[in-house]
Amino acid sequence: MNENAKDENAVKDDDIAKMTATQDNADSQTVLPDDGSLEAVLADAIESAPPADSDGADDDGASLDPYDQLLAERDALKDQLLRALAESENTRRRSERDVQAAKKYGHTSLARDLVGAIDNLARALDIMKDDEFEAGSLSEAMTNVVTGIELSWTEIMSITEKHGIKQINPVGEKFDYNFHQAMFEVPTADTPPGMVVEVLQHGYVLHDRLLRPAMVGVSKAPEAAAESDASQAKVEDSADNDDADIKGA
Repeated sequence: MNENAKDENAVKDDDIAKMTATQDNADSQTVLPDDGSLEAVLADAIESAPPADSDGADDDGASLDPYDQLLAERDALKDQLLRALAESENTRRRSERDVQAAKKYGHTSLARDLVGAIDNLARALDIMKDDEFEAGSLSEAMTNVVTGIELSWTEIMSITEKHGIKQINPVGEKFDYNFHQAMFEVPTADTPPGMVVEVLQHGYVLHDRLLRPAMVGVSKAPEAAAESDASQAKVEDSADNDDADIKGA
């Protein structure tokens, strides 16, 4: 027990000696002014110390709190990230729309050029179905040709409808300037005015996009009926004016 106590005392004495030596070195490195007074040392330390409000302030005197700086940087980066994500999403949606439009309308030029050939084939079929081509008047070879053309026509119409190409045949429908082109008017009392009564050339659409308008004839009221309606309207107007004059008198 005595030996241990002696060892601990020896350790403490060594620590005290080291601390004392360190303090002595610091005192020896301290440079005093010429007068060597303590007041002069304190005055020199106060003059060389930075101002109390210089820490954490910029040139304009505004406080630069590190926490506020981090928040500002975070908000700026978050705004940039959101803008980048929004632009990326818009680009993705535009790309999807462009791809869909390319798939849907990419063959517009081909379809517009193809409808002329389809019309010519339709005219050939119409001629072959005319009364002049009586049953049995054609040779076997020509009959086979007609049959082949009819089968080709059926297949072509099936393929065109599969790819969104549809024929416009608006007989009996109301005239629509979006899909029809009026070539002449037909005075008739059997059909209301503004109805398609004849189709000179079929129109075609690709999905909802017009390839070629249908050339049609549109009904209108007969001249006699139009004149009678106009005269009747004049009579009614004059009668109304006479009634107004009588009431005014």
